Amino acid sequence: MPTIVWIRRDFCLEDHPALTAASDDAIIPVYIYSPEFEEKWPMGSASRWWLHHALECLSEELKSCGLSLTIRSGNPAEVLSSIAKKTGAKRVFWNRCYEPSAIALDQKVKKALNLLEVKTFNTSLLYEPWVLPKAYRVFTPFWKACLKMETPSKPLPKPTQLIPFQGKIKTETIASLALLPKVPWAVGIRNFWSPGTASAKKLLKQFIEKKIELYPSDRDFPGVDGTSLLSPYLHFGEITPRMIWHEVSKKKPKNAEVFLRQLGWREFAHHLLFHFPHTPEKPLYEKFSSFPWRKNKKELQAWQKGMTGFPFIDAGMRQLWKVGWMHNRLRMVVGSFLVKDLLLPWQEGAKWFWDTLVDADLANNTLGWQWVGGCGADAAPYFRVFNPVLQGERFDPKGEFVRLFVPELAALPDKWIHHPWDAPEGVLEEAGVILGDTYPFPIVEHSEARKRALAALEKIK
Repeated sequence: MPTIVWIRRDFCLEDHPALTAASDDAIIPVYIYSPEFEEKWPMGSASRWWLHHALECLSEELKSCGLSLTIRSGNPAEVLSSIAKKTGAKRVFWNRCYEPSAIALDQKVKKALNLLEVKTFNTSLLYEPWVLPKAYRVFTPFWKACLKMETPSKPLPKPTQLIPFQGKIKTETIASLALLPKVPWAVGIRNFWSPGTASAKKLLKQFIEKKIELYPSDRDFPGVDGTSLLSPYLHFGEITPRMIWHEVSKKKPKNAEVFLRQLGWREFAHHLLFHFPHTPEKPLYEKFSSFPWRKNKKELQAWQKGMTGFPFIDAGMRQLWKVGWMHNRLRMVVGSFLVKDLLLPWQEGAKWFWDTLVDADLANNTLGWQWVGGCGADAAPYFRVFNPVLQGERFDPKGEFVRLFVPELAALPDKWIHHPWDAPEGVLEEAGVILGDTYPFPIVEHSEARKRALAALEKIK
């Protein structure tokens, strides 16, 4: 009798415990596209682009092993029950996801498959949320508790022999899922990213060999290629945290612990979401529920489009729109600008990131936005307000990043690139910059916006 392997976000044949456990039987790998069952957070546009190409890569990899990926859309409980009934499958295996809606869905599927053997496994986390002694709200004690546990198990090798199911199964095509967004920026994303396990492993190898030695300093400068770029591959399971952990540990490069600590933050995000499932929509600390947020559609759109008049902010937002990703330093700075300079709700930022990031991950997105909003676990204090000009001068001192994504300012001298409104008229004219025309004036005055944000904070104390 065959075994169904339900593919979730585990698009890699290595370190795939559900596939390995099923390898003693004929295998039916099944992917089910079910946005209507993802409750409040169906996959955003950029993530759907990635999913389309990740499915193509996975389908080809399975084909090279003699397996055919069955693709369906609809209610996972009904789809899996139907496939089991028509194929005679007696076992259904899958790897766990940890978002609140995914946990609830698992329970429904298990109930529907109650007459079959069901097994679930962990591949996407080093430490599942329930293995720690308590719910942590601060990263450092959380990570110390993790490191006191057993070393993460070694990743499973790709199964050497997989037995294909010989019967016929109704399947849909990847194209029929209509995942690709019909927006111009999809072209930019395609030119920047290459989904698939092979690309993920190549990036990891390059990072260990060429970048990790300078990672502690380079990672803060968006104009420097100093990060691993592995986040979307991790989210879709094209590489697993165990694969990264053990590859880095094996090579023992300088600053390995600094980099692996970033995996710890990813673990912390999932730990928080599991223990505090309300946080994607509501602040962890309830007092922030009464925070006097503003509503201003025009300012929100200026932020989304990278037209705030602050070059470092605009460069980050345009990078997001162009390639579906944003450097982490910029994520903090543009987030601070939205919730503190503009006094607009962090939830609006979370929704925009969710739709435009190829690495959109509910746990990480929630942690990041509650961090900048000062209302979540281990968050930056709300009174800490990033100065967008000083941040630009510090982390993009020559304006290279700004010039790349805000080309209308490219001819400005370094001295004025982060605050063009202070430049002499002659300098602006020579650079071809007309404030209010070719590039906007700042939509707020930062020092006044900071005072307004601190006054708002006083209202909830």
